[in-house]
Amino acid sequence: MKQFLIFIGKILIALLASALILDFGYTYIYSNSIGRNKVENVINTNNKKFDVIMMGSSRANNHFVSQLFIDKGYKAFNYGISGSKLQETALLLQLMINNDYEIKNLILEVDLNINSDSFSFGNQAKYMPFITTNSLVSNYYQNKLSDYNYVKYIPFYRYIKYEPQIGFREMFFSLIKRPSNSLHNYGLFPLMNEGKNMSHDLTDKTPKRNLSYELIKKTCKENNIKLIVVTTPVCENTKGIDYFRKINTIYPEILNYENSVVEDKYFSSCGHLNYEGAKLLTSKIINDFF
Repeated sequence: MKQFLIFIGKILIALLASALILDFGYTYIYSNSIGRNKVENVINTNNKKFDVIMMGSSRANNHFVSQLFIDKGYKAFNYGISGSKLQETALLLQLMINNDYEIKNLILEVDLNINSDSFSFGNQAKYMPFITTNSLVSNYYQNKLSDYNYVKYIPFYRYIKYEPQIGFREMFFSLIKRPSNSLHNYGLFPLMNEGKNMSHDLTDKTPKRNLSYELIKKTCKENNIKLIVVTTPVCENTKGIDYFRKINTIYPEILNYENSVVEDKYFSSCGHLNYEGAKLLTSKIINDFF
């Protein structure tokens, strides 16, 4: 019995040692990578200067054409992330400030992402490699993760929990410095097709006060960043289109660009503009504010 317990003890020690080694290795690789996604690029860089940045979900990532700002002489980058909720956007902005980014103007897409204070599991995962090494990430998620202590203190737990996003495959690509397309086109991910799935239903969505959005506003005010908040277009065949006007009953400062591009030929799907539509929208914003 004694030998059996010793054997089990050795196995447990070996597992713990393996978990510690793997955790250290994965974390080290992610902490030295800047080319795979926008989150690690922000966390692992500092002292950048921008005249204009754009943030939000896919409706920012696909809709704001950084090149049009650059053509006008502005230094610009699109930090929109597909699937991102305002919870992740607020953290990304705080990380920029923490890393001494100098930002003059922030164009923030706020529309379908303001109907709840929820989070995106897939985008939350991108921050998890840094929860033990970056105090801002750690403090931000302390009251947002139900299993926070497991994620932070159990070696390699977070890499198992979020394996599809930060597991072996992604770690390996980061190790060999294989770039992804998320940083191409100054952050824009253009959609090239035309007019698919041209119907949408917003009748079950209700805009609400959003703590993450209010944190973004507070962060901009404290750091002298001009905040331009806009809704972005949906196709004409959308039910519950008054959703966008309801946003203004809660946040009147949000500017409604929902109907600034209307023809189906400018849409990739009902909820996303294609590249030609994105150029139209971006040009309107530049003309209105720059």
